[in-house]
Amino acid sequence: MSFTKDNKGFIFRSGPVKKQTNYSSFWADNNDSSLVDSFLGLDESVTKGKDVVALAGYKRAISNFVSIVTSKNIPVVFNNNDESFTDGKKVVLGSNLNDKNFDVAVGLALHEGSHIKLSDFNILRHLEHNIPQEVYDLADKVGVTDRMTVIQTVKSILNYIEDRRIDSYIFRTSPGYKGYYHSMYDKYFYNKNVDKGLLSDEFRTETIDSYMFRIINLHNKNRQLEALKGLKNIYETISLKSIMSGIYPKDTNDVLTLACEVMELILLNIDKVETPSDEGGNDSSDGNSPSDDSSDNTISDEDFNSLLDDVENGNLDSSGGNSSGGGKSVELPVPPDSVPSSNSGNDDGSKSIELSDRQKDLLKKAFDKQKDFLDGNIKKGKLSKSDTNKVKAIEDSGATYENVGNGLELNRWNGGVSKGTKCLVVKKLTQSLIDSQQFSCAAKWNQESYHDKSRYSRSDYNFVEEGLRLGSILGKKLQVRGEETSLKYSRKDSGRIDKRLLAELGFNNPNVFSQTFVDRYNKAYLHISVDASSSMSGKKWNKAMTSTVAMIKACDMAGNIDVVVSIRATHSPDNRTQGVPLIMVVYDSRVDKLVKVKRLFTSLRASGTTPEGLCFEAIMKDLIPGNSNQDSYFVNYSDGQPYYGNDEISYSGESACKHTRKMVNDMRNKGLKVMSYFIGGSYDSEYDMKDFKIMYGDDASFVNTTNMMDVAKTMNKKFLDK
Repeated sequence: MSFTKDNKGFIFRSGPVKKQTNYSSFWADNNDSSLVDSFLGLDESVTKGKDVVALAGYKRAISNFVSIVTSKNIPVVFNNNDESFTDGKKVVLGSNLNDKNFDVAVGLALHEGSHIKLSDFNILRHLEHNIPQEVYDLADKVGVTDRMTVIQTVKSILNYIEDRRIDSYIFRTSPGYKGYYHSMYDKYFYNKNVDKGLLSDEFRTETIDSYMFRIINLHNKNRQLEALKGLKNIYETISLKSIMSGIYPKDTNDVLTLACEVMELILLNIDKVETPSDEGGNDSSDGNSPSDDSSDNTISDEDFNSLLDDVENGNLDSSGGNSSGGGKSVELPVPPDSVPSSNSGNDDGSKSIELSDRQKDLLKKAFDKQKDFLDGNIKKGKLSKSDTNKVKAIEDSGATYENVGNGLELNRWNGGVSKGTKCLVVKKLTQSLIDSQQFSCAAKWNQESYHDKSRYSRSDYNFVEEGLRLGSILGKKLQVRGEETSLKYSRKDSGRIDKRLLAELGFNNPNVFSQTFVDRYNKAYLHISVDASSSMSGKKWNKAMTSTVAMIKACDMAGNIDVVVSIRATHSPDNRTQGVPLIMVVYDSRVDKLVKVKRLFTSLRASGTTPEGLCFEAIMKDLIPGNSNQDSYFVNYSDGQPYYGNDEISYSGESACKHTRKMVNDMRNKGLKVMSYFIGGSYDSEYDMKDFKIMYGDDASFVNTTNMMDVAKTMNKKFLDK
């Protein structure tokens, strides 16, 4: 691998990295390819059924990166209107992404964002009139009479130089993001098909296409400056070293000047373009030399890959032979007679390679991809309006992934230690989130059919209405929490001066101070977390939610108790796999009104498995600690043992119970008073109850559906204690 360095430490890579690092793992909160359907189109077909939760996470993270790098609030949007290029106002993302191309997607987004920050788009919009007339006149003299050919060529040259300018700026000012740019360059500029083309007998006749192929790959170490007349002069005129150091060009206007100079050099060196009527016309005007695929001079893909490895490791001398004895020796074939002798050799003295028809086709595709990149015409998958709305709903919900369970058992059969798995934390339940139909625990059909017996078989029980009714009764007793009493004591030897007693100072009475004692309740914080696994369906769920809604209503009436309610389950994007642990905050009195309970809680239902302690770990940092001025409580409703598993973690049995117990102890250490209620049923085993006791210790209580309201009454009594 060769690098070019300047005294500022900027590295402009001249070849690909052999072992690619997934730089996105440094910051991405959802890097499991099984969770990502698609995001940014990079030569991949657009598939149906996207994981919009993952898309929202990627979009949020990339938006943050673009803002950091550019120091501007640049909108980052999905392509839902065939917007596939930077318009100078926003960065457009496609809809296809997986872990393999995610770093490329980040690099592209940062690249487009830096264009918005640094490029003058007006110069491109008026390029035809910004090109000096002398360039058009010179083109006419050599037979390039099509004005659009001149404009398009200057535009491509300008884009190439401008890309180098803005990328070098980011490399100098934000070196931590270089890895993403490296991935982008590996995708579009550093691949073996391009290397083959540079070392081959292709693009060695003096045509515009030949010059453009060589120019846009000048930063590749296989550039071969002797392949075309004047190419070395062009290389020196562009001066990558000057660009990398930030000396010149300084802005897009300087870049245009450079592009026009390069265009003049091309026109001065290309073969005069003959019209079709001219005799002796050149049939190879595309810059490619004809070759016979049956010739013995062609090189196989395997031999070429071995050749590149030897070049990479410095094992070849100037003649192409093996100089160190290591690696496989590959002799470069002698080019056919049709290749001009002046351009037949490479800069190291070796002969150029003849490509097979298949290799030529691959080279053409690679060149077309590079040209599309320069023109900003990168294919980007289109996100439907429906999916766009779903992504926005996920964004508005504040959904993030948290890594949990690090150090737990990887596989209960084969052992091993897990590096953790992702838990999806949804911080806000909204109507748009319900409408997106992404979460089975907050189902739109459940909300719509809640009062419609003809559409859904449901009992007459309504936990929302019943909970609000009972909460109103309980809340009347809690209203005393909002009251405070004060008692004033006079004639004290310290405190505040009582003006009414100042006259007694003349009678040698120094006790003219007063003290006032105010008696009030501490502010309270209550987090209620309800197990929403499938086994909670039916009476358990209805009674648990009735108790929860009753406490919400009662605390709302008290006025100085903050209530947060979360439900725990699993989320499966395709409804076929177990998915990921999920904890969703469905109510937060600090930001939500009571009307939210009436409107949205009817969508809530039990589904999935029981990640228990994994979910507790995911929200640990959001729990408010208790202190002398703050009473904090954590109330848990559940009906069984923790159970969850995927390729990253095995979460069940003793290890899961111990992990949950650790999370509960962490809550206690934060000053929270933990109360956990096991909601019993007819099929509960003594093992379930034993494990529940292990997890929650003395804070474990066992109740059944008939006395769930006793839990709310117990909480009310605690709130009235001082």
